[in-house]
Amino acid sequence: MKNVKILHFTLLFVFVHACFAQADFAPFFYDNGPYNYNGNMALFSLSEDTAVGTQIYCLNGTDPEGQEVRYGLSFDPGSKEYFRVNSKTGNITLAEKLDREKQDSIDVLVSITDGQSKVVERVTVFVMDANDEKPEFQNLPTIIEVLETTESGSSIYKVEAVDKDTGSGGSVNYFLQDGGGNFNGKEQFMSSSATLTINVIDAQDTPPAFIGTPYFGYVYEISLPGSEIFTVVAKDGDVGSPNPIQYSFDSGDDGVFSINKTSGCITLLTDPMYLKREIFNIKVKASEVSPEGRLLDSGATMLVIRVVDLNNNPPTFYGENGTQNMFQLTMYEHPPEGEILRGLKITVNDSDQGANAKFNLRLIGPGRMLRVVPQTVLNEAQVTILVEDSAAMDFEKHHFITYKLLAVEIDTPERFSATADIVIHLLDTNDNAPKFSSEYYIARIPENSPGGSNVVSVTAIDPDSGPWGDVKYSIYGSGAELFSIQPASGIIYTQPWASLDAEVRSKYNFYVKAEDAEGKYSLAEIFVTVLDLNDHPPAFNNNFLEKTMVIGAPVKIEAVDQDAEIPNNVIEYAIMKAEPDNNIFDIDADTGEIMLKSYIKSMAIIQNITKQTDCTWSLVVQARDRGKPSFSTTAVIKIDITEATQLSGGPLGSFLQSRNNPFQILGLLASAISLMVVVTVIISTATFMRNKKSNRILPNRLVRRRKQNPWNLNNPLKKPENPAEKFRVEEEEEPASEPEPEPEPEPRGHG
Repeated sequence: MKNVKILHFTLLFVFVHACFAQADFAPFFYDNGPYNYNGNMALFSLSEDTAVGTQIYCLNGTDPEGQEVRYGLSFDPGSKEYFRVNSKTGNITLAEKLDREKQDSIDVLVSITDGQSKVVERVTVFVMDANDEKPEFQNLPTIIEVLETTESGSSIYKVEAVDKDTGSGGSVNYFLQDGGGNFNGKEQFMSSSATLTINVIDAQDTPPAFIGTPYFGYVYEISLPGSEIFTVVAKDGDVGSPNPIQYSFDSGDDGVFSINKTSGCITLLTDPMYLKREIFNIKVKASEVSPEGRLLDSGATMLVIRVVDLNNNPPTFYGENGTQNMFQLTMYEHPPEGEILRGLKITVNDSDQGANAKFNLRLIGPGRMLRVVPQTVLNEAQVTILVEDSAAMDFEKHHFITYKLLAVEIDTPERFSATADIVIHLLDTNDNAPKFSSEYYIARIPENSPGGSNVVSVTAIDPDSGPWGDVKYSIYGSGAELFSIQPASGIIYTQPWASLDAEVRSKYNFYVKAEDAEGKYSLAEIFVTVLDLNDHPPAFNNNFLEKTMVIGAPVKIEAVDQDAEIPNNVIEYAIMKAEPDNNIFDIDADTGEIMLKSYIKSMAIIQNITKQTDCTWSLVVQARDRGKPSFSTTAVIKIDITEATQLSGGPLGSFLQSRNNPFQILGLLASAISLMVVVTVIISTATFMRNKKSNRILPNRLVRRRKQNPWNLNNPLKKPENPAEKFRVEEEEEPASEPEPEPEPEPRGHG
């Protein structure tokens, strides 16, 4: 019985479990209302200017059993698929461009599934308007007609425009722009334009007007009665439906002229010889004629009729033998300004009378070399040609000069004219001095160049012809004694015996003259720089020096390089060797100051380093210049090292002990100063005398270089017979090379 109960319980458990397995509830969306972007997309709206690819919504739901849900969306067959969804996150992005004016709502099937059950809902997404459409006119373009007398402010036409947008974006104002609206996050204003053609209809409200005024007519000496003098033309100011015009004289015709009332043609009624005036000012009137024949509005203008001689003769040029159209003359260049060209015999004449015989004369040609007198002629005149610009009449620019002499009538309608050629053949004079290609020449030549070396070539040109154009060169000046020039070619070279030395003199300047056969000349200045070569090694005053060094104070050595320029005369110092120890001294490469290394503060430190009580040191110091090639020399420096306390028994000690006695201190200072003055005078006098003999400026000592033996390092403790021999270093001489060129000198004026 007990076993049966247990079996029953087992069957009941299986049954209950099976019941629970069948109770699977479907997933569902959250619905958060129309203004949320998280739920089932119900009542969701979207602006039509949303960019493709934008995340617009997130589907959100759950499963009652807590199963993972997946999302989906689909569209009706044939519909454009505007959205895409991420099945895991539910994020929906816009996949197609929206256009509310084409489709203002989109039906979408959204779904959620837990893998067992799937729920599908149909929702409608509303597309909201953006201001992306411009207003369109409905009744334009068109043409309307308005009478010109229409009053201001009258309504003449009504236009109509429609904007497909909604809200403020669809409102239309007929101004420069419409209502505006939001598009892509910005306020946008869109507008349209159309053509409205307005034809203004003419009304009869404008009087006639003459065309082509002012009016001038002429009566000539050969005119006959009945000859046509002039025709006036007037038109009705109302161009729409103009009235015909009738012409008449208002005043001034004196009965000697008539006018055709229809055509406006004015004719002469009498012979010109009977006309009592030379000028007639006639007032002509034009009147509108109504269809009934009445005279309406009228307009008037003035017609000036001049009685003139017939202009039938042009100006004519004459020479000594009759009419002539070419005049020639040979003369030297640069005649005096104002000079009359007397070789030209020119007469000009016009056979007409009065204004017909009045004409102007002028010259046409290169520049203003010549001037004609007179400039205005009545009937006839003798023509005079004067020199206006003497400098321009240059044989080197023009071998001959051609001008046109022009005579042109002034007040005639025909403007008759005549021309004659004026040809001036120029002869050359020596009016030019040779001219150098430059005002100054800059040359460079290395020192120690052999005599006869080329320095620079100068060129001068004389544009004159013949022997006047031949140029001869010469040089002179305080700096020219070492140089010579070839008279014909202008090549400047050093004298055969010249020796250039930059240390003696590095700058020369002098003048070069270019002269023609008659002595006309010009000058140019020559600047010669002697380029310094590194041909001097540095030199010490003595190759063996003795110095006393107090611990804490440097001793200084000095070498001098006689080269003229940097870097050839810039010296660098170095310690090549020191005994008995190489590692207790430093040297300032620029100043030559020798000092103990910073950690050496006492004699005890030195003795501890060397294990010796001897405080006398021997140094080989090298002085090397920075030239190319570089030269060097060495000196042996014997240095006795001591401490300041060891000097207490000497003069310094006496001085320190007497510091409590001011008078004794003053006596010691005066003695020291006097001694220094005497020594300075002696040294300066000796230096001056030695420089005077050598005719050079410091440095005043030449060191003769010699080949030195290499260092002997076999037994550094063995004392040589001569201490200097121990530190003699072999110095290798390098071949000389040309130094870099120095900056060009500033040119200076020459007299």
